Amino acid sequence: MTDDEPVLQQLYRRMLLLRRFDERAIELRMQGMIFGPVHPYIGQEAVAVGICSQLAATDRITSTHRGHGHCLAKGADPGRMFAELFGRRDGYSGGKAGSMHIADFGVGMLGANGVVGAGLPIAAGAALASRLGAGDAVAASFFGDGAVGSGSFHEALNLSSLWRLPVLWVCENNGWAAGTPGSAQFAADHVTDFCRAYSIESERVDGNDVLAVAAAAGRAVARARAGEGPTLIEAVTFRMERHAVREGAIDPRPEAAIAPWRDRDPIAKVRADLLARSVLSETEDADLVASVEQQLDEAVRFAAASPLPEPESALAGFFAAESASA
Repeated sequence: MTDDEPVLQQLYRRMLLLRRFDERAIELRMQGMIFGPVHPYIGQEAVAVGICSQLAATDRITSTHRGHGHCLAKGADPGRMFAELFGRRDGYSGGKAGSMHIADFGVGMLGANGVVGAGLPIAAGAALASRLGAGDAVAASFFGDGAVGSGSFHEALNLSSLWRLPVLWVCENNGWAAGTPGSAQFAADHVTDFCRAYSIESERVDGNDVLAVAAAAGRAVARARAGEGPTLIEAVTFRMERHAVREGAIDPRPEAAIAPWRDRDPIAKVRADLLARSVLSETEDADLVASVEQQLDEAVRFAAASPLPEPESALAGFFAAESASA
């Protein structure tokens, strides 16, 4: 990474956008504007922003049920995202997919996914398509520590190593799969331990340090573009909110497990760093915060003004259109 002032400020602004989008989503969910569960990404913003800062527009990512941050970091439109959460016609899927299934192929976002671990084989397919075609595009798959016990994790890693696919496996290890601690999920000290079995390069980084994540991603992307195969990045981070925001949802994690992470907020960390290095002034910080709030105000207004989908559109997009020759 670089100390270039606009670049560092942009990383900080993107993290603010991710944080405030999900905080707004929680507020709007509690107000009845959003239906269905919302899975907040709050606390993990440095991972999505750090990884996506090293990806080109032509690179592709896959996501999880906790995908708002990945969508925004890759360049998705917050207005269309809120419209989808509101169930409105101008949402990414016409208001029919909701929070867990947002996709924007135009920016390389192949989709959030409500099935744990389901994004890994999709990313392997995207990486294979890149290798078979022209260009040097890479794929990156975000997944949580809860996906490490799934068959798709091991199958995707094995295949990516065998075929030396240009893919980044990004484990957002926040220590908990819903309410299950990592110690009860898999028989290894670290997720990177599995990489030895598949001969895959790996790095374990501080997932709350956006510059550390970006540096690791830069190395992994360079290896992938050079034809050197996949890399797994284990970003150690923490989810500050409950697993899902919905009626009756509680956080089963003990307060003793949460408290130590409150002082490691990734946004507070990067802000303090930028101020200390005089890369950001207090006035510039206030302006950045105000610009994010204005952007989200406009996004919410766009979503609220979007009409509901017509009943006759209920099945649109569910089935492939008949071919002209049929």
